[in-house]
Amino acid sequence: MVTSKTNPSKEHVLSKMGPQTRKIAIAAAAVVLIVLVVASAKWLRGSGTIDGFLTVYPGHAMLPTTAPTGFPSWLGWQHFLNLFFLVLIIRSGWRVRRVSRPDAYWTRNNSGLIRTKGAPGKISLDLWIHLLLDAFWLINGVVFVGLLIATGHWVRIVPTSWDVFPNALSAALQYASLDWPTENGWVSYNALQLLAYFLIVFVAAPLAFMSGIRMSGIWPQNNRRLNKVYPMTLARAVHFPVMIFFVVFVVTHVFLVLATGALRNLNHIYAGADDNGWLGFWLFLGSLVVISAAVALARPVFIRPIASLMGTVSKR
Repeated sequence: MVTSKTNPSKEHVLSKMGPQTRKIAIAAAAVVLIVLVVASAKWLRGSGTIDGFLTVYPGHAMLPTTAPTGFPSWLGWQHFLNLFFLVLIIRSGWRVRRVSRPDAYWTRNNSGLIRTKGAPGKISLDLWIHLLLDAFWLINGVVFVGLLIATGHWVRIVPTSWDVFPNALSAALQYASLDWPTENGWVSYNALQLLAYFLIVFVAAPLAFMSGIRMSGIWPQNNRRLNKVYPMTLARAVHFPVMIFFVVFVVTHVFLVLATGALRNLNHIYAGADDNGWLGFWLFLGSLVVISAAVALARPVFIRPIASLMGTVSKR
């Protein structure tokens, strides 16, 4: 008797792979996809079929005539603090997700300004530092948005006309073909950058906050009606992809900053100057040293004394 065997699905094949083999397969697929995207974009531009589109929509959306230029000093500080907190939040969030047996736990003292009924819950020290960093990041974000509105700089990262969308597509085609759009971030971002910054500040950040609140101990767990409207499964389904979006944005952002005129771009955001001096580079390098030191110190042995000021730290 002859038996026939069906070919296993792609999902089944991936599940049979070891972790290292799976990572190599995913990386290889990503490389192939990037090559296909670049080749397709180059073919489109070389064929001349989109020349008219690129002429009408060069990649920069029209800004209001009142739009400010340059980068104020407060933006440099806000940029550094946002990156500082974001790196530590991603690191601690990843540990919360991956570490099954935490090194230490934290229990809030049920005293002071905030009180709850019953015994306060115990959480891992990684989750505690994650929530604490979230609070600082949120405060910094509120200050940032407030300054954007107060100084009028919000128009640089908020779409104010519909032409931003075809211009963003134009900029994406130019990036994909490796013939990048002309940059002058001191005056305005290209349309793709504008949309990316808008999504980060006004979409991804609020989603990270709202999903994080739902997963934290602050949420009223006994409120059945509220929990039905906003279930935990929804918050978890949102929170992790948002973190991945932040990681992809940061990596892409840093790469483009360094690849499209590093000295001038770093001077814009760190030194508040539109030139090719080295001050912005050294300030950027110093910020990396501070962030690296903070990551190295974000360990239980250093976190315990701080956490002990706000609660009780225990090994189990």
